[in-house]
Amino acid sequence: MPVFEHHVFVCQNSRPEDAPRASCTVDGKSELLAELQKRTRAASQAGFLKGPVRINKAGCLDQCEHGPTVVVYPEGVWYGGVTAADAAEIVEEHLVNGRPVERLRIADDCLNAKTCPHKS
Repeated sequence: MPVFEHHVFVCQNSRPEDAPRASCTVDGKSELLAELQKRTRAASQAGFLKGPVRINKAGCLDQCEHGPTVVVYPEGVWYGGVTAADAAEIVEEHLVNGRPVERLRIADDCLNAKTCPHKS
C-alpha cells in the first residue's frame, strides 16, 4: 500500500521577469499551494478522502509554458494554468472522487515535447 493515496506537487519556481521562460510564481510562493493544502486538510477531516494526501511545493517541473503547474501522482495527471480558485475543484473532483479535472489537464502530447501550441 502506498504511503499516500495521492501525492500532489505544486510548482513554486520563480524566474527573473526578463527570463526566456515563464515562472509559476512571482516570488516562490503561491496562494495555490496554500489553498490546495487547506482544501485537502478540510476534505480529510470531513472523512472524504480514502487515504492520506500530501501536497508538496516543487521546484521547476519543466512545463513553464503551462504554468502554474500541478502534477498528481500516482495517476501522473498534469494540470496547467492552475489558480487558487481551481483548488476546490481539484480536491473535490480528483482527490475525493477520482475524476481528473479535464479543463485543466495538460495534453499528453505537450508534456516534455519540443513543440506544442503553448511553446514559442
